[in-house]
This record gives sequence, C-alpha cells and structure tokens, in this order.
Amino acid sequence: MEHWEIFASFLIIALVYASVGFGGGSSYLAILALYALPFKEIRLVALLCNIIVVTGGTIIFIKNKQTNWGKIIPIAVTSVPLAFVGARLKISQETFFVILGCSLLAAAILLWIKTKPGDVQEEKPVGKYSFIKDGIIGGAIGFLSGMVGIGGGIFLSPLLNLMKWDSPKKIAATASVFILVNSIAGIAGQISSLPLDINYTRVILLCVAVFIGGQIGSRMGATKFNPLVIRRMTALLVFFAGVEVLTKHLHFK
Repeated sequence: MEHWEIFASFLIIALVYASVGFGGGSSYLAILALYALPFKEIRLVALLCNIIVVTGGTIIFIKNKQTNWGKIIPIAVTSVPLAFVGARLKISQETFFVILGCSLLAAAILLWIKTKPGDVQEEKPVGKYSFIKDGIIGGAIGFLSGMVGIGGGIFLSPLLNLMKWDSPKKIAATASVFILVNSIAGIAGQISSLPLDINYTRVILLCVAVFIGGQIGSRMGATKFNPLVIRRMTALLVFFAGVEVLTKHLHFK
C-alpha cells in the first residue's frame, strides 16, 4: 500500500481515541489533508471512518437510553438532507481545501477549549429548548459536514454545551447520532459523483485500520491514556494541518 504510514497512523489514532471514548474523526481528516490525495477520496475515507468509529458508541447510547429522540430529531431532520446537498455540491479542489483548512482551524479551537473530561459528569442546567434554533444549527453544520467530509460532532457538541441544551451525556449521545446520520447522508450524496480512479484498496485498508484500532482501544479501557492530553494533542495536530492546507491552497493576489 502506498503511504503505508497513513494506515499505521489511522490504526494508532483509532486505538488511542477508542480507549478514552473519542472518535478521532478530525484527526483522520487532518492527516489525509497533508497528503496529495484526490479530495473526493479524502471526503469518502473520512466519512466511512466516522461511521465505523461512532456506530458502536451510538448503539451503546441507545441501549442505555441516553438519546433524547424528541430533541435529536429536529436537528437530524434538517442536517441529513443538507449534508446530502453539501456532498453533491460541485466545488473545485482548491475551494474544497480552503473550506477544509478553515474548518480544521475552527475545530482545533473548539477541541482546545472544550469542557474538561472531569467536568462532563456534572449535570448542567438545561437551557430553553427551541425547535427552530435546533433545526437551523443542525442544517448549517450538516451542510458543512457534507461539503467537507466531517461528521459535524466537533462543531455541534461545543455549541450545545454552551447553550446548556441538555446534560453532557445526552449531548454526547446526540453528537454520536448526528455524526452517524450525517456521514451516511454525505456518502449518499457523493456516490453519483465519485471518480472512477479512486483507490478503493487504500480506502478499504484505512477503514480496516480504524476498525482494528477501535476494537483494540475499546477493550483497553480508559486507564491507559489521559483524555485531556489526547484532546489537546488532537487540537495541535488539527491546527497544524489546517495551517498547512491553507498555506498551500490560499493564494492572495
């Protein structure tokens, strides 16, 4: 496999992140952005890895009855179709990388300032619920998710926490469901425009790497790594990738 180090990186990231209950989707996207791979392949890989990473967590959240469907559905109803539209939107490779670079910088900032792991056990007071506001937030993040190839949880979770939308556990469950449905919608939107020269062997191997790493990590438990350290390391990686992408693709006249 060409760029075998990407495979190794994906496996290690999935292992470390799964051990502390994280997905690591932004890290996969950041790594892919540093290589001269076709941008449509980057989006496809990132979304497939998202699905592999969050499916297990979503099932656990549902089994533990931590999903508030009455509040999740308004967000998903607007995010899913707009993620599909965003994925189908015809944009140039240069435009894609500029949007991706800006998204990575925003994600890095949100990762750095996100609530510390020790705080998420506290039940925060629930803010005023707004069907329309939730729909707008879901739609906007869903559209960006489909266009760039992210699940959108990195943007949704901090926003909902700032809004005191619900308890931290239910926000985590909402973000997990959000990432899953948006990633599926994004792939559905991409299918008709995927080029014939995509390296599907590489795509499959990277998905396998994430699956293996995730399975090992989830069985290691959360005692091996510090969640806050992992989050801060991720923020630095994502920030560096965002700067690198913008430096290469943002040209000032």
